[in-house]
Amino acid sequence: MLDSWTQALVFLLLSFAVPIAMLVVGMVLRVRSRRKTSPIKHEIYECGEEPDGPAWIRFHPRYYVVALVFVLFDVEAAFLFPWALGIRDNGWLAIADMTLFLGILVIGWAYAVRKGAIQWQ
Repeated sequence: MLDSWTQALVFLLLSFAVPIAMLVVGMVLRVRSRRKTSPIKHEIYECGEEPDGPAWIRFHPRYYVVALVFVLFDVEAAFLFPWALGIRDNGWLAIADMTLFLGILVIGWAYAVRKGAIQWQ
């Protein structure tokens, strides 16, 4: 059995070696083009459709704010499913924890509404 320092060192070495090995294997096994240049390579691709207008347009930051708020609340709502499945095993402690969690979630939602991040104009 290895002592804790040796285990930590092995873990540290593996945590660097595995991603580097994955990058090297990916570079070796990558798909390569037989021709170096092609006019199709520099065209805009929009899901198989012909492009309509320029590809580089500015989006209002509100799109990104609404998307981030959606992802934030969607991920937090995903925590409700495992909690609901294990509520019988955990009892009142689980209910108190989820009440606290939902309280923080409602405070965050109220803050976003107050700042106007959810209003669409």
